[in-house]
Amino acid sequence: MNKVEVEKRARRGAALPLVTIVGRPNVGKSTLFNRLVGERRSIVGDEPGITRDRIYGEAEWSGHRFSVVDTGGIVPDDDALIPSNILKQAEAAIGQAVALVWVVDVRAGITSLDEELARLLRGTGKTVIVAANKADAARLDAEAGEFHRFGFDEVVPVSAEHGDGVGDLLDALIEKIWAGEKVSAEDVATDEESSREPWELRLAIVGRPNVGKSSLVNRLLGEERVIVSPVAGTTRDAIDTLLEWRDDGAAYDESHEIADPRAQTSPGGALSAALESAQQSSDDNPQSAIRNPQSLTHRFRLIDTAGIRRKGKTEEMAEKLSVVMARRSLERADVAVVIVDATEGVVALDANIAGYAVDAGCSVIIAVNKWDAVPGKETGTPYEFERELRDKMKFLDWAPVVFISALTGQRVQNILPLALRANRARNLRIPTSQLNQFFERAVDAPGAPTAVAKVKGGQSRLRIQYVTQIGVRPPRFVVFTAGGRPGLHFSYERYLLNRLREEFDFYGTPIRLIERHRSERKK
Repeated sequence: MNKVEVEKRARRGAALPLVTIVGRPNVGKSTLFNRLVGERRSIVGDEPGITRDRIYGEAEWSGHRFSVVDTGGIVPDDDALIPSNILKQAEAAIGQAVALVWVVDVRAGITSLDEELARLLRGTGKTVIVAANKADAARLDAEAGEFHRFGFDEVVPVSAEHGDGVGDLLDALIEKIWAGEKVSAEDVATDEESSREPWELRLAIVGRPNVGKSSLVNRLLGEERVIVSPVAGTTRDAIDTLLEWRDDGAAYDESHEIADPRAQTSPGGALSAALESAQQSSDDNPQSAIRNPQSLTHRFRLIDTAGIRRKGKTEEMAEKLSVVMARRSLERADVAVVIVDATEGVVALDANIAGYAVDAGCSVIIAVNKWDAVPGKETGTPYEFERELRDKMKFLDWAPVVFISALTGQRVQNILPLALRANRARNLRIPTSQLNQFFERAVDAPGAPTAVAKVKGGQSRLRIQYVTQIGVRPPRFVVFTAGGRPGLHFSYERYLLNRLREEFDFYGTPIRLIERHRSERKK
């Protein structure tokens, strides 16, 4: 396939040509990556070795789009666990690339590690462009010429921090990737179908350090996409990976160790209903479906995040930034899988992290990992564990719980269909006619609870006039009230939320209730 065909495939949703950024530690690779993709995707700091996994993004220049991957600093002869895994990740990215950008430090000059990397890169047979970084002065710009000794055709002085020379670097990249071939006007013209971005479900994996988040991502992907080690805090960046999962009707594990919070007495039936709903044909909302009706293929964006610690426990700046980026990743996620360590039990920090997901409006699935390592399990063990979990996370009584082992793969296959169902629920919009019928049954019918307000002594005359839905992702409802003082009692809010879930199956997703009192509307 020539470069023109690569470009045509890219515009039609196929894989974009990949450019891999490589170099030794602390030369500015992540700064250049952020500059190319136009956002702060990689954590940047003075501490060497911050980036560890492969971090992907997209860039566009002169009408050409391509993928860019940031890699960790390469130290070929370091046999320590994390550096050796960084090298493996970099080698995988180099193997996928059509061109390499080798970042060097002009201020430091040529080092022995640079010479070793030059030999390694020449052996790949790939196109290599040398980005002589930190050339933010005329003297340093001239000194970039010494890197021509390695024999690569292109050496471009740049300052990734200030953006100087980045345009020249991109011009060189485009020239090398597309090799001067011109794309015809027919190829450039794209119809609505080819230019449409494919729908994807954004699934964030969050939890405390060392609970198995990266292991779960690798298990779902079927490859070692992210580094896994016994060292807490191995993952630093929020790492996005696309997964296309085909619903081939494979058997699901419906054992009693997966629970529906609303059907504790019939767990098998509850899961069957969940999986059946997850595989039903989609409604008119394409984002709620994430489904190709012809191939039954679902597209997920898995977001592996750094372990979230308490604020007082984070000391290094890179660690603090990783926690910030982990929380920020929840803001762009549709569904959050909150990982709990079965061997340590539920702790207060688990509830805090789950609270972050709810505050961000994510649907939530609670995955109890390392279930294979729990000693002396009996028939009732999962129910006892779940009772403890529900007691410490009362605000998540609507979230499903699945007991898994990322190490062995036990019941991991159930996470994706449950995430599909939760995502479908968060996109659910209730027709006005059905909402009116719900209002008559749950609110306006004789014997229905009254809307008790927060008043001292006596009964408030506060009453509900009607309910309407104003948004989705997550579902949001406005309750219009009149009479008495504004302010629904929390018990009545809980009653309305429970009735909405029972009536419309808002599975695994938070619901927002907003009160609008008549007196406030007048103002």
